[in-house]
Amino acid sequence: MKKFALSVLLVALVLSIAGSAFAFDQAKVKRLGEDKNKMTWWIVDYGKTDGGAPFAISRKYYTNDTIKQETIDLLMSKYGISPEVAGSIYFTEYGYEYSADGKQFAVTYLRHYDMLGNEIHGTVYDGSSDASQKTFAGVPAGSTPAKCAPYALGKPVSQPKAAAKKTTKTPAKRIVRKK
Repeated sequence: MKKFALSVLLVALVLSIAGSAFAFDQAKVKRLGEDKNKMTWWIVDYGKTDGGAPFAISRKYYTNDTIKQETIDLLMSKYGISPEVAGSIYFTEYGYEYSADGKQFAVTYLRHYDMLGNEIHGTVYDGSSDASQKTFAGVPAGSTPAKCAPYALGKPVSQPKAAAKKTTKTPAKRIVRKK
């Protein structure tokens, strides 16, 4: 009985710690779909910064093993992260800031996380040094930043229409009665 209570307490503690990494307004969380590499993207927050700039935060979940391995290799080679830590990557989060008209955007940060929401590695582009200069560029059509822009700007977002269901007639069942 003591082991069970300890297990429940441990699970509750882990969930409360992990929950803080996922502390977003659930009403804002929306699935953006898959990219050409079959990676799953979500928007998890959006609105205006304290300075009034439109922003959005998206997440890319590693649903493609090849891309995941490339990211693991990059984390190990470029940042010296151990194979065990790099191999635990689950998603990458991207922060975007937009111009007032939404035609320009800058990546403000990117952070790699494991399944429990522990940050593996992050880079912040805040303009505090030449290496981290925040650079605005045009928003590529169809890109994740383009899909996030209407949310950040507070514009109506058109949801993709569901495919029309084909109505097929089901053949009548033949009833065979015994004589």
